[in-house]
Amino acid sequence: MKRLLFFSILKLTVLTLAIAQKPAAASTATLENSLLWEITGKELKEPSYLFGTIHMIDKKDFILTDVTRKSLEKAKRVTFEINMEEMSDIAVMMPLMMKAFMADGKTLSDLLNDEDYTLVKTHFEKMGLPMMMLERMKPMFLSAMNPESMNMGGEDENSSMMSYEIELMELAKAQKKSVAGLETAEFQMSMFDSIPYEAQAKMLVESVKEGTGAGDDQLKKLVELYKKQDLNGLNEMISADGDLAQYEDLLLVRRNKAWIPIMGKMMVEQPTFFAVGAGHLAGKQGVITLLRAAGYTVKALK
Repeated sequence: MKRLLFFSILKLTVLTLAIAQKPAAASTATLENSLLWEITGKELKEPSYLFGTIHMIDKKDFILTDVTRKSLEKAKRVTFEINMEEMSDIAVMMPLMMKAFMADGKTLSDLLNDEDYTLVKTHFEKMGLPMMMLERMKPMFLSAMNPESMNMGGEDENSSMMSYEIELMELAKAQKKSVAGLETAEFQMSMFDSIPYEAQAKMLVESVKEGTGAGDDQLKKLVELYKKQDLNGLNEMISADGDLAQYEDLLLVRRNKAWIPIMGKMMVEQPTFFAVGAGHLAGKQGVITLLRAAGYTVKALK
């Protein structure tokens, strides 16, 4: 259960990539193709770095360039969306396990008609997960679960999936760097409580239906854009009109804005390597634009 929760929380952040962002305004500068950005200026004595991750990716597509590794080495702290070290602390994980469940005794069968419930039940049973284990879990949490997230990580050499966060975390530990988070895992999970269970259940059914075919094609396209380091292409791709569109401000914009002063404080303290989902970087409300608006110089590194 602890392993399942860990990877599902990690994948919850992927859902922000499905938010319907408005297309970038004409006045918004087109970004260079790069996942790695150097942050200087203002009161900073040394550069910090911003790296766009994709939270889970096939091992054959995983690339960490030399310039990214060197930038990580220069930093004294590595900061993720959430503190990855805390995710291995059972004292932190136990309360989070309870937050994965719906309130007031609500169950998935209360939210779905018979046809959709059978569809979801069959999907998870194929994964080896009986519905009696999942009946009271929040639908959005279930949406973040997939077969790959059940079988990934550095300990399993046969796993086909890798996580940039986990790999960067291992490098940070090996280099004895401090690790931090821009927000807590508890906050990330509570954020989804603002989305009604009924809307979450609808998204869960859609995610199960799209698990093959068009869903696979979209994932392949996203990965290809990521490998090309095409943040503009990613920004355009996530401008589709999905069910999460009405929650864009909650799941993306507010978070991006909240990160800027936290990043500023951290960068003054010591050079920091920030690793956040690539979907947060581009756009007029993206982290790069917001950092520049705050007075920092943000330059692409290749």
